[in-house]
Amino acid sequence: MTEELEHVHCLIIGSGPAGYTAAIYAARADLKPLMITGMQMGGQLTETTDVENYPGYPAGVMGPEMMEDFRKQAERFGTEIRFGYVSAVDFSGPVHKVIVDDTKTILADTVIISTGASAKWLGLPSEEKYNGFGVSACAVCDGFFFKNQDVVIVGAGDTAAEEATYLAKLCKKVTMLVRRDEFRASKAMVHRVLSTPNIEILYNTDTKEILGDGKSVTGVKVVNNVTNEEHDIPATGFFVAIGHKPNTDIFKDWLAMDEVGYLITKPDSTSTDIEGVFVCGDAQDKIYRQAVTAAGTGCMAALEAERYLAAKEYA
Repeated sequence: MTEELEHVHCLIIGSGPAGYTAAIYAARADLKPLMITGMQMGGQLTETTDVENYPGYPAGVMGPEMMEDFRKQAERFGTEIRFGYVSAVDFSGPVHKVIVDDTKTILADTVIISTGASAKWLGLPSEEKYNGFGVSACAVCDGFFFKNQDVVIVGAGDTAAEEATYLAKLCKKVTMLVRRDEFRASKAMVHRVLSTPNIEILYNTDTKEILGDGKSVTGVKVVNNVTNEEHDIPATGFFVAIGHKPNTDIFKDWLAMDEVGYLITKPDSTSTDIEGVFVCGDAQDKIYRQAVTAAGTGCMAALEAERYLAAKEYA
């Protein structure tokens, strides 16, 4: 007995600001989109407490609450949303095959990928305990909450250097932890860090534990990996800037991506190198990584999917 295949005009892989925005636009264009949410329904924002930099929420909003608003709006226009994960894809034919939960095959005329990216963490239990309560992986998102306070940031690349200088404009003092005896960042970014008076750099330094009072961060225990000397740094915020990993592994045999795994799109487009497959949000954006920019690319992907289908229909 053969499996009965489901066929949709537009399949959206992943939720979050990019996926939900793509769903809203696709649904309004009568593409009758089907969304497979992924295992983290709502994406990274479901792990965020206060969101104060997204337009339309003048008093701020909790991340999970905002994603619930996005979901309701997508469903209002007719998006079908299913909880599950995409386990494999086959983009070899004009109609794209997507395997869901290792069991069900969906055929899609267009696919919009919005699988996002995941922040890399140090893997400390205390880091997980205080995540959202003083521990963050996004200085631009959360730096405002630490205005005129002392914070610590860990990382040595361009992202860490950029986020350290951003925090330095808001915070009283920024202590930067660099594991080796030098930065990995570009010379220009290193010069910017070294020229900022309220940034202190600790080389050859590892994070041992995030200290807290049970509710929020109060400091960081660090160790010099050359001398083994330990000491505590008083701080109310701890920022991890050691990189992100895009959630794109299942596409590696099909789509062009860079050395890290970010999917590559055509210039001024969300189109991939396979016709009818589009990508939006943090799966392709390694520069901005903001909810509002992710939503913008979600809009772009849906508009491009609509135009692609219209061109095929009238070709």
